[in-house]
Amino acid sequence: MQINVAQQLSSAIGAVKEHDVNVVMDVTGDGNTSRLQGKVRFMRTDRGILVKGVLDTGVELTCSRCLGIFQCPLALDIEEEYFPTVDVASGAPLPLPDESGLFTIDANHELDLTEAVQQYAMLAMPMKPLCRQDCAGLCPVCGQNLNLGACKCLPLEADPRWAELKRII
Repeated sequence: MQINVAQQLSSAIGAVKEHDVNVVMDVTGDGNTSRLQGKVRFMRTDRGILVKGVLDTGVELTCSRCLGIFQCPLALDIEEEYFPTVDVASGAPLPLPDESGLFTIDANHELDLTEAVQQYAMLAMPMKPLCRQDCAGLCPVCGQNLNLGACKCLPLEADPRWAELKRII
């Protein structure tokens, strides 16, 4: 998702421009696309462009209990500074800060939000995704999805070593 910021780079420090986002893109980098929408705000800084915004999307995940596929909504609260690689007036190359992992604006003054969106999406995804909070999971014996109904397996017998704890409860 590239946005031309040449005019913003020519503006005074503190100049703000808002941009509505409504695109279909690969937000996780796995080849599956989803709709990304929201607003981003570009503010000219003394070093580049500060991008702030809240973007909403959804990704397809696998439930960690029942192994079913479900759509998981994500809210991405983006805040990153992008640094120009060339001067907008002269076209001369600009030195980049000595920071690692920084985002740059290319020689055509295009700011690409794709990498930032993908990084924020990865951070927003749950570590243990659940299709719903009360997901019953799978039967450990036959593998039946217990969200769809009970299985016909006999209940597992408790390990006799836990008998003392059962009396306490």
